[in-house]
Amino acid sequence: MNPEPILKAEGVVRSYGERRVLKGVDLSLRPGEIYALLGHNGAGKTTLVRAICGRLRPDAGSVLLNGADPARVPAARAGLGLVPQEIALYANLSVRENIETFATLAGVPRAQIPAAVRRAMELTRTLDRAGAPVRTLSGGFQRRANIAAAIVHEPTLLILDEPTVGVDIDAREAVDTVIRDLRGLGVAVLIVTHDLDQAGALADRVGFLRDGAMVLEGDPRALVAEAFGDQMEILVHLAEGLDMAGEIHLAAEGLEPTRRPGVWTRLDSGGYGAAGRLDARLRQLGLAPREIRVRQPSLANLFSLVAERKAA
Repeated sequence: MNPEPILKAEGVVRSYGERRVLKGVDLSLRPGEIYALLGHNGAGKTTLVRAICGRLRPDAGSVLLNGADPARVPAARAGLGLVPQEIALYANLSVRENIETFATLAGVPRAQIPAAVRRAMELTRTLDRAGAPVRTLSGGFQRRANIAAAIVHEPTLLILDEPTVGVDIDAREAVDTVIRDLRGLGVAVLIVTHDLDQAGALADRVGFLRDGAMVLEGDPRALVAEAFGDQMEILVHLAEGLDMAGEIHLAAEGLEPTRRPGVWTRLDSGGYGAAGRLDARLRQLGLAPREIRVRQPSLANLFSLVAERKAA
C-alpha cells in the first residue's frame, strides 16, 4: 500500500490579470520520491512552486502539504525545505555558521541545533569544510552547503530550483548523490530543472508543464520508450561553419540542428545500418562527418516533442 502523499496539488488555477498562468494543475509526491518538473520559461513552474510554498493562494483548486494548506497553516510550511536557484547563504560566514543560522530561523530548538547541523553537513558531505567561509568554496560545494541549510530542520519535502546551474560534472554528481541519499531517508524531492540529463537519471517521475497545463507525466524511461519505440537517435558531428547549401542537404536527410554547434540529429528505426547509409550519403554530398553516434532516445528528445506539441 502506497503511503499518503506529502504534497497533493489538485486543479490549481492561478491568473495574473487576464493571463492564466496555471490551468488546473495536479501534482502529488509521496515519501522517498524524486519528481522532476520540466518546462520552458513561462510554462508556469515558478508560479506552481510559489503555490506549493504557500507564497500565493490559487484562484481555484487546492494545495496540501502534509495534509494542511501551506498558505494558511504555518506548521505546514515547517515541513518544507527550499533551495533557490541563486545561492542563498551568507558569503562571509562559515558553512557551519550558515547552517546554524538557518536552523534558528527554522525553529530548531537551541539544544538540538549542534546535532542537527552536524547531521545536515554529514548528509551533504560538507563537514570537512565546516569552518570555511562560503565565499571561498567552489560553486558545487556552495550548492551542497545550500542544501544543508535547507534540510537542517528535517523537512518532509525538499524543493530544488535548478540545482546544477553553474557546476561542473563532478559537482553535479555530488549533488545527485545527496539527492539520492535524501530519497533513501524518505524525503520527497521536487526538482525544477532544465537539466534533462539529471532529470532522466534521478527522477522517479517527471511532469511536463506547457502553457500552464500538465501535459505529460510518468516514469521518464517508460515515457521515452512509449514515444519512440524501436527508434534510435543518430548524432552527426560535422565541421562548424556550414554554408546554406550544406544545411539544405542535411535537412533533406531528415537531420535537425541541436544546440551544440556542428551537431545534427535525427531519429531512425534503422539503427546502426541507417547510420552507415547516412554516413555514405553525406560523404557523397561532400559533407564528411567527423563522427556519427547512435544512442537510445533520451528525455531531451521527448522534451523537444512536447515543446513542439508533437506529443501529449
